[in-house]
Amino acid sequence: MSFSSLVRSSSSSSLSHALAPYGWDEGWEAAFAPYAEQGLLPGRVLRVDRGQCDLITPIGTVRADTEFVVPRDPLKVVCTGDWAAVDADGDPRYVRTLLPRRTAFARSTSSKRSEGQILAANVDHAIITVSLAVELDLGRVERFLALAWESGAQPLVVLSKADLVPDPVGLSYLVEDVESVAPGVQVIPVSSATGEGLDVLRALVAGGTSVLLGASGAGKSTLANTLLGEDVMTVQAARDVDGKGRHTTTTRNLLVLPGGGVLIDTPGLRGVGLWDAETGVGQVFSEIEALAEECRFHDCAHEAEPGCAVTGAVDDGTLSVRRLESYRKLLRENQRIVAKTDARVRAEMLKDWKRKGAEGRAAMEAKRGTGHRHEGR
Repeated sequence: MSFSSLVRSSSSSSLSHALAPYGWDEGWEAAFAPYAEQGLLPGRVLRVDRGQCDLITPIGTVRADTEFVVPRDPLKVVCTGDWAAVDADGDPRYVRTLLPRRTAFARSTSSKRSEGQILAANVDHAIITVSLAVELDLGRVERFLALAWESGAQPLVVLSKADLVPDPVGLSYLVEDVESVAPGVQVIPVSSATGEGLDVLRALVAGGTSVLLGASGAGKSTLANTLLGEDVMTVQAARDVDGKGRHTTTTRNLLVLPGGGVLIDTPGLRGVGLWDAETGVGQVFSEIEALAEECRFHDCAHEAEPGCAVTGAVDDGTLSVRRLESYRKLLRENQRIVAKTDARVRAEMLKDWKRKGAEGRAAMEAKRGTGHRHEGR
């Protein structure tokens, strides 16, 4: 019997049983139904490299070309975590289409081109890994959180290498620091060396798909190996001077966890550029967004306007200057990214720049006029 005949004769329950460990459910089954009638095979993308990908299917792991799924939009290319319809047999096989994504984790590329890069698809939990071997960079944590919230996944911050902070009080302060910039997000200190926090983490990732994110040297590969119970990912030592390591993981890999759920490990990210993440930024800085609703003017820029609740909170110490500056920085960056591909946003930015320029000139002229009057007395 050919593979295509096998697929047509297979019951939906047998497909569900084979793919259930990888996240297959009734929703995916319904989305795939039209392709099942065509004799295509459902599969989840395990990894992608050089125009080909490995997929787990009801008949095992298959290799397929992706040339039939080459959209102009780089955010719609085949990605680790995607569910796809693939040829049931043939040499070579081809991915024919992708099922609509439930979530997608994307960032802007480090190149000068206005392009986004898809990092992982259909993710339920975004595990932002932060090493305690170096000083906390809260701005970077906020940036990762904005991308995670924008993706549609639930963020989770893991403070790795917790064994390097033996003082419980000192560790609790570090956790509080991260919690202060991560509203609505659980923060867990973990140690692959001592086992601290791992039971909690395993329970959280047991359902659904999780993606490991973080800078090089954050301990992602070590954490992945610990969760998997075996040395699947290569681990390299981080530099003592700054805690940074090489990109241990060079591709994004989807792996089944022994306690349930699946894990996508990613290469360390040197650059974490936003990509149309205004909603995500708003969720990271939810307390500022709430304060903004109390401002006197609905278009308040939270700079020098009268009746600004945000700058008022800075003045009375309930909002830190660093937090507000980080909020402004991420909003500006996101607006620049969006403006590169949206003519309307570019026009609004230009109008705003002209308005601020006119206000600045008017203020200078008024100041000069006042000075001249004083000189004439």
